[in-house]
Amino acid sequence: MHSNSHHPAHSAIDQNYSEDRKFFIPRSQCRRLLIQFTLMTLLGWVVGGVASLGLENALTYLDLSFGKSLNSFLCNVVFAVIFAADQALVLRPYLSTRRWILATAAGWLIANGVSTAWIKYILAIASSLHVTSSPEVIVILGFLSTVSYILSGIFLGFCQWLVLRKYTTGTWWWNFIPVISFFFISLLIWLLSLLQDFLPVANRTSILYWSEQCLTPVILGVVPAISLCTLKKNYLPKLKFFNHFK
Repeated sequence: MHSNSHHPAHSAIDQNYSEDRKFFIPRSQCRRLLIQFTLMTLLGWVVGGVASLGLENALTYLDLSFGKSLNSFLCNVVFAVIFAADQALVLRPYLSTRRWILATAAGWLIANGVSTAWIKYILAIASSLHVTSSPEVIVILGFLSTVSYILSGIFLGFCQWLVLRKYTTGTWWWNFIPVISFFFISLLIWLLSLLQDFLPVANRTSILYWSEQCLTPVILGVVPAISLCTLKKNYLPKLKFFNHFK
């Protein structure tokens, strides 16, 4: 009997399988990753927010205030770690969960701190010039604050890139993935602000708040998940290992 190993159908399957293995997330697993990563990001956002709020209330109730800035930092740490840990659970088959948690939590804290500092600096300059009451200036300040928030995503992207570069190749552009996420979040907030006049006055604040709280983590999950599915594996460490025995 003749072997069917060189049959065109077998060759096509082998080629597709080979192509599939080149990607950091196999094509067959992309849809599942997109759903799971988005849901876990949403869960991390909710649980992290509740936990950080609970810590804040506990510190107030027990009168363990360490200063407003330090209390805020501790609450942000709790949120960032829980948020990163939930994402890491989905990425466990592909990379080190400890590294992802450390990178994402640290990047989130740095980005949050930098954007807050930039916004305070912008407002301080405007206040010193006594121009904060002008409608035109208010628009400009809002724009500059939004840009500061968006660009702060580079710090989160850089920290995550430090982890991903060990497992993937050509991932320099990941530094800008959180920037894209933050841009879409800012765009979402702007669109919601345009729709507020069409909402009932009695429920307007609640609708806007919950819409932002639900859609923000979805964006933070969907954009990175899609990006993860485009990454290609880094085979360089394996090649170095095998070349050592040549």
